[in-house]
Amino acid sequence: MDEGLTEVVERGVLTASGEAWAVAVRRAEVIGPLALRARVGVDAADAAAAQLGISRRQVYALLRRWRQGEGVVTDLLPGTSSGGRGWSRLPDEVEALLAEVVGLRYLSRQRRSVAAVYREVVRQCRMRGLAVPARNTLVRRIEGLDPAAVVSAREGADRVRALRSAGGQPPVIEGLLEQVQMDHTVVDLEVVDDRFRRPIGRPYVTAAIDVASRCVVGLVVTLEPPSALSVGLCLVHTATDKRAWLERLGVQAVWPMSGKPRMIHVDNAAEFKSEALRRGCDQHGIALEYRPLGLPHFGGIIERLIGTMMEMVHELPGTTFSNPAERGDYDSQASAVLTVAELNKWLALAVASYHGQVHGTLKQTPAGRWEQGVAESGRPATVAGETAFLVDFLPVIRRTLTRTGFTIDHVQYFSDALKPWIARRDRLEKFVLRRDPRDISRIWALDPDGDAYVQVPYRTLSRPPISVWEQRAAVARLREQGRDQVDEHALFAMVEQMRQITDTAAATTRKARRQVQRRSTTRDRAASAPTPPPPPPCQEDRAAGAAAQPFEVIEQW
Repeated sequence: MDEGLTEVVERGVLTASGEAWAVAVRRAEVIGPLALRARVGVDAADAAAAQLGISRRQVYALLRRWRQGEGVVTDLLPGTSSGGRGWSRLPDEVEALLAEVVGLRYLSRQRRSVAAVYREVVRQCRMRGLAVPARNTLVRRIEGLDPAAVVSAREGADRVRALRSAGGQPPVIEGLLEQVQMDHTVVDLEVVDDRFRRPIGRPYVTAAIDVASRCVVGLVVTLEPPSALSVGLCLVHTATDKRAWLERLGVQAVWPMSGKPRMIHVDNAAEFKSEALRRGCDQHGIALEYRPLGLPHFGGIIERLIGTMMEMVHELPGTTFSNPAERGDYDSQASAVLTVAELNKWLALAVASYHGQVHGTLKQTPAGRWEQGVAESGRPATVAGETAFLVDFLPVIRRTLTRTGFTIDHVQYFSDALKPWIARRDRLEKFVLRRDPRDISRIWALDPDGDAYVQVPYRTLSRPPISVWEQRAAVARLREQGRDQVDEHALFAMVEQMRQITDTAAATTRKARRQVQRRSTTRDRAASAPTPPPPPPCQEDRAAGAAAQPFEVIEQW
């Protein structure tokens, strides 16, 4: 613990030593002007830290002391601890003695035991007339040492290699959203469709975690494999306020962790190297950093999060577990009950619960660490325009502008906003276009004279919105029918035909299942009905006919 940032019990001009006063004056010269700002950003804090030779977190602590005090030099005097929880309560002489004995006796190749080291502490204290600290105090000081440094000092450099990450250590991250790690995985769970509750496969999840606070800041579940779109959607979820999203899900949960990250740290998968992601990050000042090849521990935080999430998913009905051996004879598809929307709800509640649990590394809850960061440097800025932000991360398409607008995959797009560019189209290069694969009824064209996007709808506005997957399936069907040339009219006619087939099949399936359910209900009622008493002998023929009637009714169903 840096004694320069501990609370001062008695802050007086006359009681401060010359050295302490000089430190306080230097701090005031740097911290005073900084405290006048409404918000002190990370860059300003880093500059102040460099001037004072301390860490960024210590700069924010000094800012808090200056603002909570009287705004004078004595507010920043270094001093001894006030005895708060977690701070050292020993006199400086005893602390110095502990550090000396641990360094000479414990951190040596002789590998003395804690008991032997404590006996030396007792001896030295009595010899110097100091109060003897408790044995547990020594144990805590030893436990607070760097494990790698301890093994190196006691057992040698060769033995410490197993404790160090291959290829060096990841950089230390302290500020909120200074680095956000992002990754995908296929969920170990079979989900069902919304209409018939039948298994439709395993979804994918894209997650983002803030390294400094260990808070989950972005989460997206899709049925499509990881792509530039899922990365963009996760970034939108990270940067925007989540309250509206939680309301749409119908979830009562608190998830305040949002904001535009300063850097996203990803692996080397193709979707993370797309032009869409690179351009979007450049546009919004987000640094894009790739995990060094062969050094998986650089992305260990997001991988641990995903591993924890999958362990929780294994408790849900329909789980596929991590491997077939673990699954055994469990029928995942037959047990599946959750839709994608319901899985989203469950994950939102799981994340809210995770934020309130003490994290092993932080020694506090992620939510608490987030609020601490907010108190130190302010709440991260969120993105108000969700759609506008998403556009910057949608897949990029390049097309030449014609008199009729743009043509993409046999679909024409036009807007009056294009007319000024059509007049000089022969002098313009190909336009940068963005398209949302989930709805291709409009595209966004980048203004060649600036950074703004213009929304361009279908040229034929009566066309229905369709997805890019429907478009591709329709083109494939037309090719199967021997159509060498695919025009827009034929494309949308095929999409409509395919939708009609799907709707008819859905209606037929619903009707058949209702009939099966009715038959099953009737049989259950017949089986549970009380057995009628035997008829009198004189009415045997009439009773036999009556007994056969329920079975005839069943057969009619």
